[in-house]
Amino acid sequence: MSERRFLVRRKRWARGGSAALILAALTLALSGCSVSGAQKDLRFGWPTGVTKEATRMRVLWTWSGVAALFLGVIVWGLIFWCCIRYRKRSDELPRQTKYNFLVEMVCVIVPFIVIIGLFWRTVVVEDDVDHLSKDPDVLVTVDAFKWNWQFEYDHYKTTPKTGTDVAAVYPGVKDPTTGGPLNLSTVGSDDEVPVLVIPVGETVQVIEHSEDVIHSFWVPEFLFKRDVIPYGTDAQQKASGLADNRFEFTATTTGSFVGRCAELCGTYHSQMNFEVRVVSADKYLAYMKALAAISPDNPARQSIALGQVFGAKNAYATTTYPFNTDRSSRKASTQAAGS
Repeated sequence: MSERRFLVRRKRWARGGSAALILAALTLALSGCSVSGAQKDLRFGWPTGVTKEATRMRVLWTWSGVAALFLGVIVWGLIFWCCIRYRKRSDELPRQTKYNFLVEMVCVIVPFIVIIGLFWRTVVVEDDVDHLSKDPDVLVTVDAFKWNWQFEYDHYKTTPKTGTDVAAVYPGVKDPTTGGPLNLSTVGSDDEVPVLVIPVGETVQVIEHSEDVIHSFWVPEFLFKRDVIPYGTDAQQKASGLADNRFEFTATTTGSFVGRCAELCGTYHSQMNFEVRVVSADKYLAYMKALAAISPDNPARQSIALGQVFGAKNAYATTTYPFNTDRSSRKASTQAAGS
């Protein structure tokens, strides 16, 4: 009799669960909310993200949280139901059960399925985030050093995917180290925050390089960071079989986003800020041309090129500003006038 009663109850629960799912779907449809809109609303504290890779990671985080809450509601419901249904009513000892095969199988199989699902989606998203294109639209080398950043533009395409591949070099200038053409570059200083300019909607591949200690390239809005490991010079890397870390991203939103070093690298670690400025393809090409027309020996080449393309108000980083490097100062760093 008890087994038959359980089967009847299970059918009722199934019908109730189906009705709840249908009601939730109708509510979502009638409210005019799209799936992508719901995913953005259910971020559980995460930023929205401004790259394709960030969106994939945010979606994974969202649905992992939804799955956890769904299972949590079931577990909490069962706990409260047991507390109410089997609460003590008298001193009579209730019937003792050694085992319940159905309940034990559910408690083993369901968590196992959840773990497999989360692991599979994590691997899929991780592979997507770590994917490196053989021919990216833009290739940039990020040199981290104590305690600032240098951005070297290796090459770019005039238009995404199908455009002509252009070497980002100073005309007629040789690299004293390799003897080849010298790549366009900008570098930060005590008085100027380095700005990495990239085009929106294009695949950007970053090569990270360090020759002193471990740093970390982190842009919070990218929902991503990667350590910059000092593997040494090209010759040392070839001898050791190691290579500089690389990663790739495609920005989906224009704007300026602050970047930071996320690895404790020494005294002025907290001052290793930079800015990623995502612009249109036309603005990016104009910036490359402006940089190429300025001597690589000019320490102000970044602000000059930024001012020519984006105007005097945007000639410097807009999301952060240089810190006061005077260690004897007892005042908080403030943004200098005009920067």
